[in-house]
Parts: sequence; structure tokens; C-alpha cells
Amino acid sequence: MMFTLYRMEKSGASSTDNREGAAKRVRVLLPLPLAGPYDYRVPPELPVIPGDFVQVPLGKQVRIGVVWDPIDTSGYPAANAVDDSRLRDIEARLGTPPMTEAMRRFVDWVAAYSMSAPGAVLRMAVSIPEALTPGRPRIVYRLAEMIPDYRETSARTRVIDVLRDGPARGVNDLAREAAVGAGVVRALAGIGVLDAVEVFDDVPLPQPDPTLPGPELSDAQAEAAADFVDRVEASSFSVALLDGVTGSGKTEVYFEAIAKALSAGRQVLVLLPEIALTAQFLERFEVRFGVRPEEWHSDVPRARRRRVWRSVADGRARVVVGARSALFLPFRELCLITVDEEHDLSYKQEDGVIYHARDMAVVRARLEGVPVVLVSATPSLETVNNVKQGRYTRLHLTARHGGAELPAISVVDLRRDSPERQSWIAPRLREALTDTLKAHEQSLLFLNRRGYAPLTLCRACGHRLECPNCTSWLVEHRFQGRLNCHHCGYFTQMPTSCPECGAEDRMTACGPGVERLAEEVGALWPEARVELMTSDTIWSPSAAADIVRRVQAHEIDILIGTQLVAKGHHFPNLTLVGVVDADLGLGGGDLRAAERTYQLLHQVAGRAGREARPGHVLLQTHHPEHPVMAALVSGERDAFMRAEAEQRKLGNWPPFGRLAAIIVSGSDESDVDSVARLLSRNAPQTQDFKVLGPAPAPLALLRGRHRRRLLVRTTRSVRIQDRLQTWLASVRSPNAVRVQVDIDPYSFL
Repeated sequence: MMFTLYRMEKSGASSTDNREGAAKRVRVLLPLPLAGPYDYRVPPELPVIPGDFVQVPLGKQVRIGVVWDPIDTSGYPAANAVDDSRLRDIEARLGTPPMTEAMRRFVDWVAAYSMSAPGAVLRMAVSIPEALTPGRPRIVYRLAEMIPDYRETSARTRVIDVLRDGPARGVNDLAREAAVGAGVVRALAGIGVLDAVEVFDDVPLPQPDPTLPGPELSDAQAEAAADFVDRVEASSFSVALLDGVTGSGKTEVYFEAIAKALSAGRQVLVLLPEIALTAQFLERFEVRFGVRPEEWHSDVPRARRRRVWRSVADGRARVVVGARSALFLPFRELCLITVDEEHDLSYKQEDGVIYHARDMAVVRARLEGVPVVLVSATPSLETVNNVKQGRYTRLHLTARHGGAELPAISVVDLRRDSPERQSWIAPRLREALTDTLKAHEQSLLFLNRRGYAPLTLCRACGHRLECPNCTSWLVEHRFQGRLNCHHCGYFTQMPTSCPECGAEDRMTACGPGVERLAEEVGALWPEARVELMTSDTIWSPSAAADIVRRVQAHEIDILIGTQLVAKGHHFPNLTLVGVVDADLGLGGGDLRAAERTYQLLHQVAGRAGREARPGHVLLQTHHPEHPVMAALVSGERDAFMRAEAEQRKLGNWPPFGRLAAIIVSGSDESDVDSVARLLSRNAPQTQDFKVLGPAPAPLALLRGRHRRRLLVRTTRSVRIQDRLQTWLASVRSPNAVRVQVDIDPYSFL
């Protein structure tokens, strides 16, 4: 498929795409934060249809947009002829396959639901504008037919091994997969070990083979897989929850549905919450289907994302695995959407267009008329309620695959078994770690706090080191030798004296982060091989794959990590999980705090004992009687979720009621307060529409902008967007003040 550009002198009209009799006036939506499409005139020699990508003038610039819908002017009064004459002409039509009607409806739906400008949503669907125009050939590398003598190194060997087992690759892709620098690849080409070849983006892609045999499934797995295959065959909208305990083989089950979609020549989208999870998924997919799927996430180089977008648009890419933004790719033959770890908070986008990818995946599946599969060992209360209401179907895997047993979970009561001063590992957990090392097994210590310490203060005057741009403490990252803000990215060197009182050498770290925990582990077990797994150390899927490989090869004895270690990883020899601070997520007044903490601790506990050796989990807590701890120890997940649902229902909180957050922000605090108070005075207050606030956000200053929040609570029967639209339109705010709406908020910071 060649992506060409059709201008007025090159009509390119074709009866095959129904351009005959095309409208003379159309609306074109531009990928800009505009309220809606603009009207343009269609030159007779350049017929267009809805979905066409076109170039249009906007002011003094030429922009790319999408023909959204035609305008029937046959019934217009004669006076409107003047209006037509003042319209500007479409300048060119791109040869890109038109955006499908289902995708255009999806953009409109997301915009209306999130109360965002349609053009802002379209920008997410056209995130790689260069994919819309013809590209230059690119250089890929393959092994030379006659390899000359050369000096072998481990880096060079990895490059050759990657190419020996797969197709030719570009320099960046090859360097990333081989975990080497781009210079190693170019050096091998320079000495004749690799051949450089020019290729175009329309070359055939290696296709997954659905006929390759998969692993033997248990009876429960086979039953669930058969249900998913039937859904794919039916080719109609449905939502199914695959609810399986950790280690039950959920991925192998939905692989069977993917195989059915591939056999039908259709396309599949798999969403994952973290890019760090893609490495293991890619390997498992390649084992099952012979090749890797296409990837789509922020770590994929822009040039490669351009190729992925184009190959999705023309149907050559059959399976895409990606983060939430992959939901806006231009699939033409979509047959199945899978949302793995559907409960994960990472699916909620908080900046720009605010949306929840799990919920929007269900919407896109409905508009496309295809099934969607939600997968989790700890489903969200929203999904559980949809199952209860009969909207979703649930398939349950109650046992681990291959006969492995779920780990035994117990609590360490820190009120009675407390660590020594300036230590964070209680005696009982310390003994368990020692025993595990002696048994030549592996341990995982979980603490969901990055860095060395969450707070640094002066022992002389009590001054706390704060971010100058945010209402947050600076976090010490001792291994990097600096202080970081985890909200805006600000960093600075650790001061030798107090910025407030000038006292020398009086700055002290308060509380533990994973780096401080690693320091303690190193002092207690100097012979142990210890590694950190956090977003500070795992910056790409290849880095995640490397550490997973090292754990599986038993090159690491004790793994210390944040929430990245909790999701989806399979460590066969890991038998002990120690949660250093199980209470960490329970505070803060978040209505989902208990649910989130349960999900996170259940997931991290599931890393233990996934094969023949039994697993054990120790939860260090000051509140062993808390319902979350009791549910984890007893294994009564469903009872815990029912109790959570009852509490939410009594207060009319989601999923039984609706919430919307109004965030007012700006650089001038007085302007922000003025707009927030004006919104409050004009707020409609009825029995079914309650407005709370304004109040300073917990992060009252974020990236240099002051923030105030209002919270709206309604019943499920209220059309909340309509009421918000009327209310917000009644208040005018200065351009420097931004009023943002978050429908169904998950974060209250």
C-alpha cells in the first residue's frame, strides 16, 4: 500500500471508493483543541468522502485534517450561496486509507464523554502526522551471506544472535533488542558482517501463525478459551471478564481467541498497563505464534511508531500490543480487544484528554461490533458490578496452572514485632529471608516508594526540603546523588547545609524508600545478590526483560521493587514475598484506597510459589485487623469486595453513583481562587447533583500552577455532562486560568 498525495491536478477519483457524486461542501476536523469541524469547499476535480485525510488552509498555514461529514446544501436558502463562496478550498487529499466510520464515531464519543474538544481527541488518533505522507526508504541490517573474520565480543555476538533468529531490523530496533549501542551495529556493518538494505514501509510484515500448537490447557482453561473463540466467531459486541487467580494461565486462554482472529484474517489489539510488561508478553507471544506482535508505547522510537501506524491503517499489522494510547490506532479489520490487568490505575490518563482506557476499550468494541476481554486476578469493583448487573460475562479460573499452590499469606504485627531502630525489616521477616537464602531460593521485598527516603529535613530547625514547583517533598535518590520531585521532574543536588538556617551536616533522611531498604539488605546479607526493580531502574522494555531474565536464571537472590514487580512477572524460583509497609496505600481519604491496596498486595503476593516450590508471603503492618489484611490472609476476596460495594452503595459512591472533578488551575493564585469561588456560587445544587468545594487540591501547587478542586456527585440517572456543560458555560474565566473536567476521577491529588 503506497501512501500518495492527490492534489487538484491529480484527481485520483475512483469509483471503487464511492467518490462519484461527492458533496461540494464538507466539515473537516483538525487535530487541534478546537470546538468542532470547520467547513471547506470541495473542488470538483478533487472529490472526497468522509474519513479522507486532507490538507486544508487554516489562517496562513496548511493543516492536515479528516473529512468528518458532508454538508447537504441542496435545501439551503439562496442566501447561503454567498457563504459557500467565502469558504476556502481543500488543497489536497492524502492517499492514506480513510478513517473508518467506527473510528470517527469513537473520537466523537470520547470527546463528548470526557467533555474535551473533538480535535484534541483526534490528535491522539493522529499522533504521528508524518505517517500520513509518503516516507523515504529506511535502512535495515541483515547478516551478510559471507561473514568475514572479525573480533568477537559479547555485544557483537548478541547482535548476530538477534539477526540469526529473526528478520532484518533498523539500527535502533536492533541495538535495543541486542542491548547494545547503535555504534556496535554500525561497526559490524562497516567490517562487512552486516549488510545494509533499503526498504519501504509497504513491504510485507512477518505474520503470526495461528496454526502453531499452543500449550496443553487445563479443563477450566479450555472451557474459557472455547467461550472466547465462540465470541470471535460471532463477530459481535460482547464483554467478558476473565477472572483468574495469579498463575492460572490467563494469557494462554486469550491467546486462543487471538489465534481464531488471526485465522479469520482480522486484527487484534492487546492493551497492557505498563510498558515494562511488554517484554515478557512479546516473548510469550513469539513462542505461541512464531513472530512478535507490533508494539505501541512511548518507548518505541518515533520512526518505528510511524511504521506501526501505517501498517495498522492498511491492515498489514495483525496484532498490536500497547499502552492505553494504542486504543486510538486506525484499525481497519479489528476483531478483538483484550485489556490485561483491567483493574490497573495506569489505564487512567490524567493529562490532556482525561479518559480511562478500559472503559473506552469497551466503547470502541461496541462501536466496532467486536468482543472485548477484560483480564484480571483482582477485578475492579466497577467491572464486578457490571458482571452482577448482567452487562458482562465472567469466566473464572480458580486454580493455578500445572498444580502449583497459591502462597500462604500471614501478617507481621509491627506493634509487637517491630524492627530495630533505623531498620525496616522486622525480625520475623529477617528470619524468613535468611532461611530462603539458605534454601537457595529467591525472595522479593516490596515497598511502593521510590528513592532512598520520602522526606529530608534539617535536625537543627526542622526545615523540610520541598519542590519549588509543587506542593510535595523532594525525594532523596542517594544512588543518583540528588533530590527529585516525582510530580514535575524537578531535581537538584543534596545540599550540604540547611537552606533555611545554614546549619552544616544536619540534613537527615526520614522514612524508607527502596534504595534505603537495599542498603539495609546489603548490610544484613552481604553475600546476597540484590537488585532493584523500579521505574528509576527499568526505563524500557528491554531493561525489564534483562532483569526478568536474570531473576529467572537465578542471578539475583533478593529482588527489591515497587509496583512494577507486582504485575504479571513469572519467577519460578521465587518463594518468599515480604511486603515492608502493607499500610502505605490505605491513607489519604481516597474512596478506592482499600480496593487499590488489596489489588496491589494480592498481585505482589502472587509472585510467590508459582511452580513446584510452595510460596509464603509476609505482610508487615500496624493494622493486622484491617479488612484488607484480613481478606488477604483468609483468601476471601469476594467477601471483601462485597463489603466494599456495600459501603460505596450506602454513600452513593462509584460505581453506584457518578463523580466528576473540576480542577481550576493557573499561575496566579488569586485568579484561581476567584474563578473557583465563582464556580461554587453558580453551581446547581439539587437533590441529585451535589457540588462540594472549592478546596485546595492536595497538590495545591503542581508544575508551578496553583490548583483548586470541586467535586460533583450525582446519581447514575443524571446526564452529568449536560449539567456540567450548562454550569461551566455560565462562568467566564481569564485565559490564564484553566478549568478542566475529569469525569469518573480516580486520582484526588
